[in-house]
Amino acid sequence: MKKKFMTGVLFFLFLCGVKGQQMNMVSPDNRLSVLMGLDEGQLYYTVVFDGQEMLEKSPLGLQTHLGDLSRELKLVDQETGRIDERYEERKIKRRWVHYQANAYRFVFTNKDSVLLEIYFRVSNNNVAFRYGLPQTGEPANAIIEKELSGFDFPQFTTTFLTPQATPMIGWKKTKPSYEEEYVPDEPIGTPSKYGLGYTFPALFRIGDRGWALVSETGVGSLYCGSKLSEGTANGLYQISFPEEGENNGRGSAEPSLALPGYTPWRTITVGKDLKPIVETTIAFDLVKPLYQPSQDYQFGRSTWSWLEWQDGSINFEDQKTFIDLSADMGYEFALVDNWWDTKIGRHKIEELVAYGKTKGVGICLWYNSNGFWNDAPQGPKNRMNTSVARKKEMAWMQRIGVKGIKVDFFGGDKQETMRLYEDILSDANDHGLVVIFHGCTLPRGWERMYPNFVGSEAVLASENLIFTQHANDTEAYNATLHPFIRNTVGSMDFGPVLLNKRHNRENNGGTIRKTSEIFQLATAVLFQTPVQNFGITPNNLEEYPEFVVDFMKNVPTIWDETVFIDGYPGKYVILARRNGDTWYIVGVNAEKETKDMLVTLPMLAEGEATRYSDDTQGNPQRDNLTVVKGEKIKLTLRPNGAAIVVGK
Repeated sequence: MKKKFMTGVLFFLFLCGVKGQQMNMVSPDNRLSVLMGLDEGQLYYTVVFDGQEMLEKSPLGLQTHLGDLSRELKLVDQETGRIDERYEERKIKRRWVHYQANAYRFVFTNKDSVLLEIYFRVSNNNVAFRYGLPQTGEPANAIIEKELSGFDFPQFTTTFLTPQATPMIGWKKTKPSYEEEYVPDEPIGTPSKYGLGYTFPALFRIGDRGWALVSETGVGSLYCGSKLSEGTANGLYQISFPEEGENNGRGSAEPSLALPGYTPWRTITVGKDLKPIVETTIAFDLVKPLYQPSQDYQFGRSTWSWLEWQDGSINFEDQKTFIDLSADMGYEFALVDNWWDTKIGRHKIEELVAYGKTKGVGICLWYNSNGFWNDAPQGPKNRMNTSVARKKEMAWMQRIGVKGIKVDFFGGDKQETMRLYEDILSDANDHGLVVIFHGCTLPRGWERMYPNFVGSEAVLASENLIFTQHANDTEAYNATLHPFIRNTVGSMDFGPVLLNKRHNRENNGGTIRKTSEIFQLATAVLFQTPVQNFGITPNNLEEYPEFVVDFMKNVPTIWDETVFIDGYPGKYVILARRNGDTWYIVGVNAEKETKDMLVTLPMLAEGEATRYSDDTQGNPQRDNLTVVKGEKIKLTLRPNGAAIVVGK
């Protein structure tokens, strides 16, 4: 009898469907199947959903310093099992998750008797796989020189991708920072902007067959972050490691493993429509917490003076003003951004933290990640990049009662950078601090892996609305992309809800907001992360109707359930999220014409609900509507506008 290959899961063993050198894997509902095979000693797999081929013959395998594990392979062992797991995670789109999948392990050997394990998990609408390297003697480690894993899409597929940036370009050499623009419905194989491939996640439309989202999860200190290579004209994209120039050229771009060791999971979510893409939890299903929380962490809403008031607001009195704003709004936090170490000083920060306590508002502090990987001048510096300095700094924050940190300007996706992320998170947990990352990589299952991780930017976020008019002109377009791509795999610290019509302190100059006030309110729900750093300012409380302010006082950041209703990336999206017994349904429109949508909202009980919308002039309005089971509700989505329904 073979041993179970994982713990905590019920397993059964049987011979897989093997005909020659082909192995068939299926999802619990039998709609999704994966066929893996050997073709003259080379591994490949295909993916079929509802009888339609979603991925054509795609390569598998590794090349390592121990030997080539992509050719001349033979199957020597296999096991199959079933996973049935329930877990709770407050920080993602669905609090309670029931994960069911069929699990497969295959063992291959090459001509030199080096072993390669491949693990597959096939759940409804999701395929995941990773590699394992056993230790069979010495050496006890392996350098992964190349991963051949590929995703070969039909040639009629179109893509929704964002390019990987060239290392050490951009402001103060801070790229790559996952802040490039998306190109929608681009032909398969189109060269990327920088010629370096594409960042995860990656969305593909496979014609009338449906959609696929490709990403990775489970990346911690033991591996690098990966990306997709440039695509071929035939539709093949492969796993690609970081560029040598990342981290200012320091550290290896090739990951290494202690043996036995495992690569991260590669994930593929497929569906006839976009619902499985938006609602998937596969990024979290495949990982486990790496440590226990040191306390019961609290999440919620925060003010953030820097967004609209910029560096000039980093002074003692302005920060007190925003603590007062948080208190007036009932918010849990206020974020003090860059330069506080020199413009406010540590002693006065201690006063601010004490003042916040009297108001019931926790303080979070910004830090520069530091090191040799960029020229960003903002302080505090040299506090997060070494263990000794970091622990000393965090002990000070713990002593005075700081609630969390925001760490900015990371240097890439190499394994040593991933180790820095994990070290910051682990040390922060020891000192009772939650963590947000900015100027950073995509989170890859981190909400579940690290209990005190809140979210990452890793998107062309709201600060760009202050920097460029182009970001304002395309704000609605970008907002309709994120629920389908970036935000579906991880919490996204965007910094939404900028109610100033002009993006400066006095609300009388700078860039011009093109979206409506209701659109801005809708982004508080549309963008998901457990701590929202909102862009509202004190003047907004006097400028808008009371119902606008009340909405922002009551909107939650923790969601028990998320349901996709309708939409198309870059055009419009209608999404529902539930907190407790209250549903928030939001729709936003990036197209040039008004969309009158009749939607079925079966999640709402019969009775009264509140609808927020734009009038013909784009001004905010509110009305009550009666929900009748089986009857559709009208949502009018004006260009650059939105509608919201709140009900139970």
